[in-house]
Amino acid sequence: MPRFHDFFLFTLQKLCLQLSFFNLSLLLKGFPVKETNKLLKSIQKLNEVDYSEYLKRQKQDIVKYHLEHNTFYQNFAKSANASNWERLPVMTKRDLQQPLAQRLSKGYSKQNIYKNKTSGSSGDPFIFAKDKFCHALTWSIFMDRYQWHNINLNTSKQARFYGIPLDKIGYNKERLKDALGNRYRFSVFNLSDAELEKNIVTFKNKAFEYINGYTSSIVQFAQFLRKQNIILKQICPSLKLCIITSEMLFENDRKLLEEQFGIPVVNEYGAAELGLIAFENRSNQWIINNEDLYIEILDDNNNALPLGETGRIVITSLYNKAHPFIRYDIGDIGALSENSTLKTPILKHLTGRTNDLIRLPSGKKAAGLTFYYVTKSIIEDSGRVKEFIIEQITLHQFKICYVSETELTKEIKRKIKTSIDNYLETGLDVLFERKNTIQREKSGKLKQFKSALQ
Repeated sequence: MPRFHDFFLFTLQKLCLQLSFFNLSLLLKGFPVKETNKLLKSIQKLNEVDYSEYLKRQKQDIVKYHLEHNTFYQNFAKSANASNWERLPVMTKRDLQQPLAQRLSKGYSKQNIYKNKTSGSSGDPFIFAKDKFCHALTWSIFMDRYQWHNINLNTSKQARFYGIPLDKIGYNKERLKDALGNRYRFSVFNLSDAELEKNIVTFKNKAFEYINGYTSSIVQFAQFLRKQNIILKQICPSLKLCIITSEMLFENDRKLLEEQFGIPVVNEYGAAELGLIAFENRSNQWIINNEDLYIEILDDNNNALPLGETGRIVITSLYNKAHPFIRYDIGDIGALSENSTLKTPILKHLTGRTNDLIRLPSGKKAAGLTFYYVTKSIIEDSGRVKEFIIEQITLHQFKICYVSETELTKEIKRKIKTSIDNYLETGLDVLFERKNTIQREKSGKLKQFKSALQ
């Protein structure tokens, strides 16, 4: 029976590849990908002046549409004027935590939408909807960006480092989608040496073209390859690219991945409810998706910040008629590059989530990843620690949980404490707890900083 099951999947996979499975699956589900591919190309051909007019028109059209057809948005933005953008209210995830049926535009129901749920990494999960044209446009943009690096979503085999539902139905559904979608899923829940050794065998036997998945899990695999003195492309020559998503990518981690994989590393930034937000080009510029999204960087008073300044990332979905995402605070903090133009906005950096702030006794606030980053280099230089997270327990007390074969030495702990004093402030109480494993979220993501004060 297992052999028949494997043969069935293999035969079905070959058939799907011959039919360009990805495009075919979208068309069969009613997603008009041919139309959205055509629209995408037309937007990309616009010059700077024409793009400015396009953006102005599209922003007004989506606001006007929801003011006329969406009761939720009518009540949320009671005094809104489609022509006065800066006066439109900013919506948050908590504003959207009500039954989906109450947020859908007239004419939309579960029969003619794409429905999904956010991961909850912000602490505020909710169910959302996209109309089928909007969702098809999302995938047109993904396909376009991957082609920047010669990756074809229809034919390129993917090594996938993602979480997977552990219930039987959800698990089997994802495995079937993996088989049909020409991808192989590696575990992000089991990162033991024995499991990582199996990963190496799989890469030797499968012609992967690219790696895609969570930063922390892929970095763990790269660290294991370094210990084994293995360059991944040497055992899997078909590899072209590694795409990192869902978690922060630090420069020293990028360097490790490029050295141990022997391929370029690309940083992807996206969200389930919006699609692709930014993607690195061949020049390592993090190019914002400006075809179906409009990105603003706002201060705490909802005023736009100049290029280069860090603030809240607020995003508008220009084509989602089923559900409004207008001036939507995604919960991330970042900045646009000073080299950005309206037609080509560039993401300068992400510095974490708004709910990941460190609150210190002096009243000072800092991004949670600051604490993680200042500790990271010292811990990794020790050569002992596989991975770690930081928890804020009280205003004064922090705990560093780490996975290591041996305890950190007193000297390493002293260096960490000194670094924290220099970057944050003195007088903080730092605890250390060695663990066998660090528990990930249900999605399989690793949250590097957690605060009990939120």
